[in-house]
Amino acid sequence: MARVQDIIGALEGVYGPREFTSRGRPVDVLIETVLSQNTSDINSHRAFESLLSHFGALENVADARVEDIEQAIASAGLSRIKSVRIKQILNRLVAENGSLDLAFLNGKGVDAAREYLVSFQGVGLKTASCVLLFSLGMPAMPVDTHVHRVAQKLGLVGPRSTAEAAHAELEAMVSPGDRYRFHLLLIEHGRRICRARSPRCVVCVLNSVCPAAEPAPQREG
Repeated sequence: MARVQDIIGALEGVYGPREFTSRGRPVDVLIETVLSQNTSDINSHRAFESLLSHFGALENVADARVEDIEQAIASAGLSRIKSVRIKQILNRLVAENGSLDLAFLNGKGVDAAREYLVSFQGVGLKTASCVLLFSLGMPAMPVDTHVHRVAQKLGLVGPRSTAEAAHAELEAMVSPGDRYRFHLLLIEHGRRICRARSPRCVVCVLNSVCPAAEPAPQREG
């Protein structure tokens, strides 16, 4: 735990603190996160805005034709698959709960709430954890490609640990109150410094504690 605190402190010294701000209704975060699968944040946000522009609200999307949903979310890629999944998710929520309100998840623990969300087709651990963390402020730990890569480089999870397995490993390691900022700081660091290609180890604030840090090039002469 002490090492995690050191990592958080070092990264906050570079990127600043991260305070929780809800990103909106759980169902909105759920659908936008489904749209983000296998595409960039820019494309998924554009697709979500297009969806709302076409239908006014997600409540109307539940009654829409799959073909119309597909057209509205084209910028997210894989629109045929995602349109079917989005309609299935919304229809099931209405059938089971009478509305799209997922606030009841707040009354469950993280594990139970996440188990409910992953029971939907197309919703995995990362998507479910994003809904809980970014909408409801529940202490789930989403593991995306940046978090997974940086955690492996730092030796927090093993080199063969999958992103799926890393959810439980990192949640066991990072205290609930630190998971929001830890997640965001690792993403920021993964995008700026600890990149998949050409990592900038020389200027990395975690260089001295990172087992995977590449040594600075030696000057000749």
